[in-house]
Amino acid sequence: MNEIAVPPLRRDSGIAPALAKDARRERSLMIGLALPGLFVVAAVLLSPVGWLIWQSLVDGEGHFTLHHYLSLFSEPKRLSYLQNTFLLSAEVTVICSLLAYPLAFALTVLPERLRKFCMFFVVVPLLTSVLVRTYAWLIILGRRGIVNNVLANLGVIDEPLNLVYNYFCTVLGMVHVMMPMIVLPLYAAMKSIDGDLVRAASSLGATPSTAFRDIFFPLTLPGLFAGATLVFVLSLGYYVTPSILGGGKVIVWAIFLEQTVSFNTQWGPAAAAGLLLLGATVAVLVLARTLVGVKANQVEL
Repeated sequence: MNEIAVPPLRRDSGIAPALAKDARRERSLMIGLALPGLFVVAAVLLSPVGWLIWQSLVDGEGHFTLHHYLSLFSEPKRLSYLQNTFLLSAEVTVICSLLAYPLAFALTVLPERLRKFCMFFVVVPLLTSVLVRTYAWLIILGRRGIVNNVLANLGVIDEPLNLVYNYFCTVLGMVHVMMPMIVLPLYAAMKSIDGDLVRAASSLGATPSTAFRDIFFPLTLPGLFAGATLVFVLSLGYYVTPSILGGGKVIVWAIFLEQTVSFNTQWGPAAAAGLLLLGATVAVLVLARTLVGVKANQVEL
């Protein structure tokens, strides 16, 4: 059967300019439809950020100053709060990554019915209030909590252990809250990997550890980086869990912001501190995006 050749569109035929005109009209229509949403975003997001920038750059008399920013780095106590924030976020991210990777891998190899059952317990914490999950640790680890009562009944301890209102309890509570944020991206990345790649490597003589190291693990790095970035960024600005489980002994940047506004009513330093945290968050996101792009290119090569 002879195929009918369709001649290419020529500019002088009038069809191509008509299609370009329709595309421009459609683009203008889409921009017009998006304008109300853009105005709402500008009003809800950009206006408060602009107000924070203004408050951080003026003093009480309305004069331009950088004192609010300089004061954040001139006082050792404030620097310790910033250090605690990044250290706590890094530790929570590392622990979540180490725990989430084998858990996500187990979810990919379990039978379908058992996988759905286990996935339910991964997702259901997201449907529970963070405040409820945080206070649950007080019931478990408190001086009259479940752990101390069990140890006392077994004769292991004579006096209750101080398991709450410290750094350890804060890390434990934040790991519990953040775990689903990294398990789900990792599970999605692992589930999308073609199992024939690992089987092909094994058929060519690669050991299971070699196939995992050279093939499976590199393909999961985008999901691991995405989940770790999400956990780290959320931990930077977390307030509820450190405030409750830290008991005033673990002061992070979010708690410092709340104290600056509530007790001292100093909007200038609070605005500068908030913008500093916002800048650090944006920097982490840009760095993570760059690293994910580099790793993805390496895997493709």
